[in-house]
Amino acid sequence: MAFSGTKYTAYRYQSEQKDLLYGSIEIDESYFGAKRQRGFHGKLKRGRGTLKQPVFGIFERDGRVYTEIVSDCKKQTLQAVILGKVSLESVIYSDSWRGYGGLVDVGYSKHLRVNHGQNEFADGTRHINGIESFWSFTKRRLAKFNGLTKNFDLHLKECEWRWN
Repeated sequence: MAFSGTKYTAYRYQSEQKDLLYGSIEIDESYFGAKRQRGFHGKLKRGRGTLKQPVFGIFERDGRVYTEIVSDCKKQTLQAVILGKVSLESVIYSDSWRGYGGLVDVGYSKHLRVNHGQNEFADGTRHINGIESFWSFTKRRLAKFNGLTKNFDLHLKECEWRWN
């Protein structure tokens, strides 16, 4: 099977996964796109508000991960993805982004946060290191392509497939 055939197979397999994630779940968003240029003080800043493509990730601590390319990281967008992929009995761990607010109000039993803004990254089992590790793996893997625009979704699902 050709390498490009592997991407399509991985994309098809990952897209057909309909079962809910459950247990201890980590959620986070990441941004993919061109690196910032040194000395360029235009619109290419870090994190939210950049020209980069936002991707939302859900990580089940037993090892499975699910990613979805989203149009934005607003509360309505993220909660729709979470409600569609995560069991209501799950314990959700996230950073303190306000887009994750209100998960207990929509039926989730427990939502614990880590505040990166106050240099808080882990407190016992309250962390999102698993999904951060997946983002690191994915960005390292995709860096060799010097930026992806055409088949970004295929490459992303291939990384998800390789991780799972």
